[in-house]
Amino acid sequence: MKPTDNFTDDQLELLADKARQGKISRRRFTQLGMALLGATAVATRGAPVLADDGHLVFVSWGGDAVDAYGEAYGEPFEEETGIRVRQDGSGPTEGAMQAQFESGSPTWDIMDADAFSAESLGKKGMIEPIDYDIVDKSKMREGFGWEYSASSYFFSYIIAYDATKFGDNPPKTMADFFDTDTYPGKRSMYKWGAGMWEALLMGDGVAQADLYPLDLERAHNKLKDFKQHVISFWGNGAESQTLMLNGEASMALIWSTRARLLEQDTDGDVSFTWQDGVISPGAMAVIKGNPGGKDAAMKFIASAQDPEKQLVMFNMLSQGPANPAADDLIPEDERRFNPVAPDNFAVQVPLDVAWYEENYGPALDEYLAIVSA
Repeated sequence: MKPTDNFTDDQLELLADKARQGKISRRRFTQLGMALLGATAVATRGAPVLADDGHLVFVSWGGDAVDAYGEAYGEPFEEETGIRVRQDGSGPTEGAMQAQFESGSPTWDIMDADAFSAESLGKKGMIEPIDYDIVDKSKMREGFGWEYSASSYFFSYIIAYDATKFGDNPPKTMADFFDTDTYPGKRSMYKWGAGMWEALLMGDGVAQADLYPLDLERAHNKLKDFKQHVISFWGNGAESQTLMLNGEASMALIWSTRARLLEQDTDGDVSFTWQDGVISPGAMAVIKGNPGGKDAAMKFIASAQDPEKQLVMFNMLSQGPANPAADDLIPEDERRFNPVAPDNFAVQVPLDVAWYEENYGPALDEYLAIVSA
């Protein structure tokens, strides 16, 4: 299971919770779900959608939305181009993307892919290079437009903490997360590794500027020594939130989207810090030889760069906009929740896509062996 798989599923779950609580209508849930998935029609996970002439298929990690069109991405794109986008929820794992290409007749067009997977497959000739004559690189944050994938949103792995215990002296750095003498209590960490190697190394004294290439031996030795303090390695966002709400963990390394909810739902009894967070990008990629045509797929990616559309996703799910022009559209009192707001970005470290492209699989195997030991 990949980080994107978990995170995208969690975003859909948050939307569903809002709908069940009556905070948004069923129609609004569908519209926002479509904006999240970057598509204009929904199929259940595992039910592939074939491209018709004049249509595109966007492959995501599935969802509960049922209506045909999404307000944020779908309707404007169809109005602009006449091209309708259908959604396939079967999940663009690296293996599935490779199988699509190797079939000789791919049915997928655009994918909500891990950037490091897209880059790896692109170098093997399976993913189209991003056409930066169509996709506007100036509408991306510097360093987040790759050869075979384009950033579409951001979230962070950050420290959430029990402010009722540490209110007068809250944790300020990743080293504090690992300091159980000064900050007693159990901890929680992410099961699937991403962001945790960086946290372990910063907790062991490595400066942000010196993190990459990650010293896995040092990180895993730190994990072995610290594991006794970890009450749970969470696998989904709801679990990470529950561990903090019920007091089982005094601190957790969690997604920034969940940290915001925790602070709001507890009236500040659980808070968070951006310091030493790890910024992670979501990305879009296009399968080589896609049936809907490369240019149409690139136009869809370009359409999704609209800051107004990205603002919708921040308002509902706290996703950081890929287009920095969206930052100024966020109300001032909400900007502290944006993982890529300038002040927040400045104290974090961006996940190194190139390192993950080369090392994620073997690194995760070693990490999970320690977790399960």
